[in-house]
Amino acid sequence: MTNQVIEDISLAEQSNEISHVIGIMSGKGGVGKSLVTGLLAVALRKAGYSVGILDADITGPSIPKMFGLTSRPEMSELGIFPIETPSGIRVISINLLLDSPDSPVIWRGPMISNTVTQFWKDVFWGKLDYLLVDLPPGTSDVPLTVMQSLPINGVVVVTSPQDLAAMVVRKAVNMCTQMKVPILGLVQNMAYMKCPGCADVIYPFGNTNGQSVADQMGIPYLLDMPIDPEISARSDAGTIEGYGDNMLVDKVDLITSGLKVVSHAKNHSCCGGGKRNTGECNEGDCCCK
Repeated sequence: MTNQVIEDISLAEQSNEISHVIGIMSGKGGVGKSLVTGLLAVALRKAGYSVGILDADITGPSIPKMFGLTSRPEMSELGIFPIETPSGIRVISINLLLDSPDSPVIWRGPMISNTVTQFWKDVFWGKLDYLLVDLPPGTSDVPLTVMQSLPINGVVVVTSPQDLAAMVVRKAVNMCTQMKVPILGLVQNMAYMKCPGCADVIYPFGNTNGQSVADQMGIPYLLDMPIDPEISARSDAGTIEGYGDNMLVDKVDLITSGLKVVSHAKNHSCCGGGKRNTGECNEGDCCCK
């Protein structure tokens, strides 16, 4: 590495040790992408991993509110220090840098993309097992910047049980395919709810099975998440880390195993992109079987 290249890398970027970067993407707004980001971060933290959240939804940030964060990050000429949640999840978001959380960010695309890149390069994340990137809706500037500029290991796709939402989410899936970014799985949010009186299961948006939706898109399936008034209440109160029925806790092993397969396939072309083991892999117990 030449001196010029070293000078182009910020001190924060040189000092950070981030093992895995996971994007949370929907393509469609309002399906619960930020909620899934928050709950997945909490689940990974409960499993003992060091976790950070890069809130890349610059014009519609909601992560700080969800975790009850209001402190302004410390900044210096050398970089920015993220704010930590009560459980130790490190967070950076544009809302933590504004004078008021209600202040709009009225920026054009290039400035928004540059800010997201700065959150990657100029933030002292330290040593993290997982950095989750909460992506904004769509397949334009910010998702493109993240996929081109950050070492994304995989993406979790979020949808809701409407054909209209699924149609737009398929655009995000196709973008990942074109950008050669692996998809770790599909989360279908707001799939059902339980009647508070009789505990019967109700499907307010129709009984759409998440597994079938994932199969139609040709991607792995993770889970269907319910509509739960406690989630809404805790998100408003900033206490999402205290939510006891976090279903993503049971999916941590599945997600981390998916990342191992992706990493193995990337380094062993004989495994056919992680889909199968051709028998030529030097690692006897190939994880792509």
